[in-house]
Amino acid sequence: MLMLPDYRVRQRDYLLEIARALTSRLDVSEVLRLILGASLAMLGGEVGLIALREAEDRFRARASVGVPPEKLHVFKPLLESIALDEQHGGIQYHQLDLKMRLVARALDMRLRQAITLPMLMGGQVLGVIFVFRSYVGEYSANDQSILQSFADQAAIAVHNAQLYERLSAEQQRLSAILEHSADGVLIMDASQRIIGFNKALERITGWSQAQALGQLHDSIIFWERVELGQPLGAALASGWAQRRGAEEDEPDTCYVEGDLRRRDGSRISLGITYTALFDDDGRLQNIIANVRDITHFRRAQEAKSAFISAISHELKTPVALIKGYASTLRREDAHWDEATVQRALAVIEDEADRLAGLIDNLLAASKLQAEGMRLTQIGEVDLIALIAQAAERLQTQSDKHRLIVQLPPDLPTIQGDAVRLRQVFDNLLSNAIKYSPDGGEIRISGSYDAHGVTISVSDQGVGIAPEDLPHIFERFYRADNALSRRTQGAGLGLYLANAFVKAHNGTISVESAPHKGSTFHVWLPRPPV
Repeated sequence: MLMLPDYRVRQRDYLLEIARALTSRLDVSEVLRLILGASLAMLGGEVGLIALREAEDRFRARASVGVPPEKLHVFKPLLESIALDEQHGGIQYHQLDLKMRLVARALDMRLRQAITLPMLMGGQVLGVIFVFRSYVGEYSANDQSILQSFADQAAIAVHNAQLYERLSAEQQRLSAILEHSADGVLIMDASQRIIGFNKALERITGWSQAQALGQLHDSIIFWERVELGQPLGAALASGWAQRRGAEEDEPDTCYVEGDLRRRDGSRISLGITYTALFDDDGRLQNIIANVRDITHFRRAQEAKSAFISAISHELKTPVALIKGYASTLRREDAHWDEATVQRALAVIEDEADRLAGLIDNLLAASKLQAEGMRLTQIGEVDLIALIAQAAERLQTQSDKHRLIVQLPPDLPTIQGDAVRLRQVFDNLLSNAIKYSPDGGEIRISGSYDAHGVTISVSDQGVGIAPEDLPHIFERFYRADNALSRRTQGAGLGLYLANAFVKAHNGTISVESAPHKGSTFHVWLPRPPV
C-alpha cells in the first residue's frame, strides 16, 4: 500500500514539516531538490524527475534523482507528450501513462509503477513531478488528496522561488547597468548622504566609491562655477524636493550645469540632473543624480563660436577689399591710368581667389564630415612637377620668404589624386609662410624607398607648442597665441591635408618646438612593382 492508516498522522506531520521547509527556501534549484526528495520519501520511489513549464507550454527537466546523466534523454518523448487540460485537473493522462511505462522500462526493468503529480497554482500547471518505484501500490482518495496538497504547496514554493530568481536577476541587471553606465549615477538618502556611487562617477570626480559612500553630497560635488540652474542645497532650500499634487505638471527634477572641482583640484564641466523619489506618504526618500561630463560639448561649442568668428573675419576681409577696389574703380569723378586699374584688378582677382579657396575648404570639410573621404580621380602623379608648381605659385605671395625645392631627380611617381595632393602641399606651404612672420627659408625635401615616398616641408617660423601638437590636425583647431590671433585662417588646412593624405593610405606627421620652426612629413605609398 502507498500509505497505511497507522502512518497517516505521522505522514501529515511530515507533510506539514516539508511544506514549512519549502516556503522558507528561495533558491529554485534547492526548492526542486527538496520537493523531489520529499516526493520520493512519501511515495517510496527510487527514481524521480521534476519538469517545469516554460514558454509555449513546453516542459523542461530541471531536477532528477536516480537518473544517470547519459539516460536523461529517455525523458524527452515523455516531456513532449504532456498535454494540458487545465479545466479538468491540469494535464491529460491517456498518452502520458503509456510514455511513463516506456520510460520506466528504459531506465530500469525493475521499476513497476510510475506516478504523476501535477503542480497546480491558480488552476495553472507550473510543473509535473514524476516518481518511479519498484512495486505497485494502491492509495485511497484521502491519500491522493494529501499528495495533491503537497504538490500544490510545492507549486507555491516553486512560484515564489522563480519570482525571487527573476527579481534577483533584474536587480543584478539594473545594478550592472548603473555600475557600468557611461554617465555618473549618484544615489542619496533624504539627508543627502551618498549610498550609491558608480564607476563612471569615480572617473568623473576622482573620488573612489569607498571614499564617497557615506559622505554628504556637498563634500564630493563641489561647484567652482555654476552657469545654469541651482546647486542641490539651494534647490532644496527653495522647496524643490516637495511632493507635488497629481494635478501639477511640474517634474520632480532639477538641473545644474557648471564647472566642478575634482578631488585632485582640477576642473571638469558637468551637467547634473537631480530626481526626487518619495514614499507613499509623500516623504522624501531618495535623491538620484545623473551626472554627465559635458567637457567635450563645451569644447565643441567654443570651437563652433571660434570657427564662426574666424570665418566671419575671413569672409569680411576679401569681400571688403573687393568692394573697396571695385567702388574706387567705378568713381565717376576720377580717371585712373592703366597701371592703377591693373593693380586694382589684380587685388580683386587675388582676393576672389582667396575667397574661392576658403569656400572650397569649407565645402570639402563639410563633405568629409558627412560622407568621408573618397578619391575619384586616381592616376599617375609626378610629385616633382606638382610641388615645383606649388612652390612657384606661393613664392609670388611673399618677398620675405625663399622657397627651396630639393627633391631627388629620380623621385618616383605615385598613384593618387593630383588635385587633392596639390591641396595638401598648398596648405603646408601656405602655413609655412603664414607662421614665419619674419621670413626665412622654407625647404621642401624628399626621399623614397621601395615602400613609399616622403616629402618634408620645413620652415624657420614660430613653431608649435607641445600642448598644441596633438590637436593641430583637428577640425577648426587653431593654437591660441598672439600670432594665430593676428593670422588669417579657419583651422581647416591641416585637417583637410591629414584627411587627403589618409585617403591615399599615407601618413602626415610634424616635428616642432616653439621658436625653432616646424617640419611636416608626408609619406605616400608606392604602388607595388
